Amino acid sequence: VSTQSTWDFYHSQKAAAMVFEKQVVVDGRGHLLGRLASIVAKELLSGQKVVVVRCEEINISGSFFRNKLKYLAFLRKKVNTNPKRGPFHLRAPSRMFWRVVRGMTPHKTARGAEALKRLKVFEGVPAPYDKVKKLVVPSALRVTRLKPGRAYCVLGRLAAEVGWKYQDVVATLEQKRKTKGAAYYAQKKAALKLRAQAVKNTTSATSKLHEALAAKGF
Repeated sequence: VSTQSTWDFYHSQKAAAMVFEKQVVVDGRGHLLGRLASIVAKELLSGQKVVVVRCEEINISGSFFRNKLKYLAFLRKKVNTNPKRGPFHLRAPSRMFWRVVRGMTPHKTARGAEALKRLKVFEGVPAPYDKVKKLVVPSALRVTRLKPGRAYCVLGRLAAEVGWKYQDVVATLEQKRKTKGAAYYAQKKAALKLRAQAVKNTTSATSKLHEALAAKGF
């Protein structure tokens, strides 16, 4: 089971030092769509590579009914003479999130196009990201930004209602991943417990050796 950590963005320090992680993996679960997208867009434009997993668990403020009406209105927008020209209505949650990020970048310029190439988005947690530490963005979490009792909906349900066909497939794969992760974590805990017991059992036998090493400065 990958541990989650917080991912706070220190733009001033980063601008001064220009230090980047090789790749940052963000767990989208429980984040608000627009707030997460704005922070990710800022990081992409500054040169950071970002991967967002579990996009189907991203939240949107407002009731499900209201958000569905808004998306259905968006689906009606097209070029009358030739709908193939756009706008293109993306149905997968990951692509919906990608489109929101695109709207926050100057994607028609070379700088914006290169920034978008640094972004990867996925439903679920595919390999190799299932074995990588995933981060959260505290300033974009629903529990910290949305008042208790306010209505919100989940992006995966909205996508399924407007044409996304893989909600059940992703849910099945996620359940398998969680079961496998739980078994691995239980095995890891047992191994750590045995190691701690082994260290405790050999403390008296190795105490003189540790003292000798300490005297030598080790």
